[in-house]
Amino acid sequence: MEATVTTANSEEKTWGGGNEPMGASYGKLMMWFFIVSDALTFSGFLAAYGFSRFKFIETWPLADEVFTHFPFMHGVSAPMYYVALMTFILIFSSVTMVLAVDAGHQMKKNKVVLYMFLTIIGGLIFVGSQAWEWKNFIKGEYGAIETKGGSLLQFVDKEGHRVALADFATTMSDEREQLTRSKGKWFMSEPALPSYSVAEVQAGFEAHPELLIRTEVLTKAKQKTILSREESLARLSQAHYVVEGANLQRNEYGSKLFADFFFFITGFHGFHVFSGVILNIIVFFNVLVGTYEKRKSYEMVEKVGLYWHFVDLVWVFVFTVFYLV
Repeated sequence: MEATVTTANSEEKTWGGGNEPMGASYGKLMMWFFIVSDALTFSGFLAAYGFSRFKFIETWPLADEVFTHFPFMHGVSAPMYYVALMTFILIFSSVTMVLAVDAGHQMKKNKVVLYMFLTIIGGLIFVGSQAWEWKNFIKGEYGAIETKGGSLLQFVDKEGHRVALADFATTMSDEREQLTRSKGKWFMSEPALPSYSVAEVQAGFEAHPELLIRTEVLTKAKQKTILSREESLARLSQAHYVVEGANLQRNEYGSKLFADFFFFITGFHGFHVFSGVILNIIVFFNVLVGTYEKRKSYEMVEKVGLYWHFVDLVWVFVFTVFYLV
């Protein structure tokens, strides 16, 4: 039995399926439901990141020291420049999506095609940039030493500038062999061997008296703690493993949780952007063949536009919480 509202002039059906809540169609309403639920998911991830960072604030890496690469500028320190460029490109793609939706309202097919094409290009550039950033993050630049207690040791000169392992580690004649399941006990295995052994790093450090060790502990001035030469030699004697780059087990930048959150949060967002690019490509080809022109409505462009704006907005929060704060 359908609920009705009786007025002086007519009887209007309210739950018979004819009304659109807040003037939104069923498809747009479902998109809003998805966006709200997905926003709660991202909020949970960012809240977990915030709590973890607060708990391990003394050993948390500094973003300005981690994200310093820029394409075609090898060896040049450009902290956060490329991340800022990525953010600008994604926000600009949101602007082109707005223009595409507006052109759809005016039934201007050619403009919809142009602006959606620019949106797709912006999304592809962002996804490619994120993959490039992952590559540099995984590969690392300087390398570090992990002690038996799990602390991370980095190397600097007397001025406090980072020094890479390749700049001082010696090369010894003893050949190391990677442990594989076929050679290990009980099918044990280990990841790819680092470029240098602990002994090679220790010998190279002792041969360069100008080098010091910097721990992962932050001072009140938000600077890493630099040890004296005597303290550096004592800490290096506790070396256990050479760390190069980052993975889900170790990372040369600081707290292990930092790498875990980086891969998970940026990867989850990158998956959303990639999905949005695929959706935009599908709608783009439908616009080209005139599907929405025949329907006399470009509402589908508006639906994917809502998703794209959401993805852009989430990145603003990720960029702020993960890179800036």
